[in-house]
Amino acid sequence: MLSQSRAGHACARSAPLHRRAAARSHGNVLALPQMTASEPGQSTKSELKDLLLRHEVRADKRLGQHFLVDRGILRSIAAAAGLTGDDTVIEVGPGTGLLTTELRASAGEVIAVELDPRMVEVLRESLHGADNVTVVEGDILQLPPGGLLERHSRRRASAYKVVANLPYYITSPVLRHFLHAERPPRLMVVMVQEEVGRAIVAKPGDMSLLSVSVQAFSHPTVVRRVSAQSFYPHPKVDSLVLKLEALESPLIDQPEVTPFLDFVAAGFHSPRKQLHNSFGHGLSVPRQQIETLLQKGDIDTTRRPETLTVEEWARLWRIYRDMPSPEGQPC
Repeated sequence: MLSQSRAGHACARSAPLHRRAAARSHGNVLALPQMTASEPGQSTKSELKDLLLRHEVRADKRLGQHFLVDRGILRSIAAAAGLTGDDTVIEVGPGTGLLTTELRASAGEVIAVELDPRMVEVLRESLHGADNVTVVEGDILQLPPGGLLERHSRRRASAYKVVANLPYYITSPVLRHFLHAERPPRLMVVMVQEEVGRAIVAKPGDMSLLSVSVQAFSHPTVVRRVSAQSFYPHPKVDSLVLKLEALESPLIDQPEVTPFLDFVAAGFHSPRKQLHNSFGHGLSVPRQQIETLLQKGDIDTTRRPETLTVEEWARLWRIYRDMPSPEGQPC
């Protein structure tokens, strides 16, 4: 797992084993050597430690690096993605390549985006001979999914899946980066901090800006819980593996994503207050307009933000969007 930190494309290259210098927004591409008789990726914890030692590399806590070393869990993550030879996978933060090895065994191709140049060097060894893997050195948040596919998919794929062992501190930005993209994935399988995972799959009564931002575009479910002991080094908390299945018809059209989420954030301005009061603090509109908004949306003004369904948030947004805007009101 490792850190990743918005637009630009990545440029691909197939050549002898070296990195190509490229525009900052394009990323760098690692060409892997040809397949040898030994198949990579059967690493255990001790073998992983040996690999890192050979490269004189240690996990960087600033980048949220905690490597998943339980082979059974790695396989269950790959299985949850339901991969076939027709699938293109974008993997975020391949780290040492353990999960990448499981993905490439079933997928048609894997585009692995790695931020840490030290780990790119490790991947030269751990993915030696992986001829259906393209490693892109770069910041995933600066690489639009469509650009990655156009420049790096050897299969010229238009659809894709995302599989990632996400660094905890960039979970929300990465989810938004893909789910709110012009070309979102059909499916995401991601490892996240347990508390964050519970928030993502929350039901009305425990909703938050995060849960709304995910559930307006996908259906999230918990695949499994993962103990902190399954990582090297151990994080301080346990994790959840989530599956996010894209909605056939997202509740919000892509051009309206940002104003919709700004609107929801205004509603959660004071999450423990009643909705009319929370909106009163979060929206720069007269109180009467807030009451009219809730009345038209058939929402009791005494309800709290966490009790609304994602469908109710979408309905309120459309009503608010179409209401006459007082002078100075943000759209």
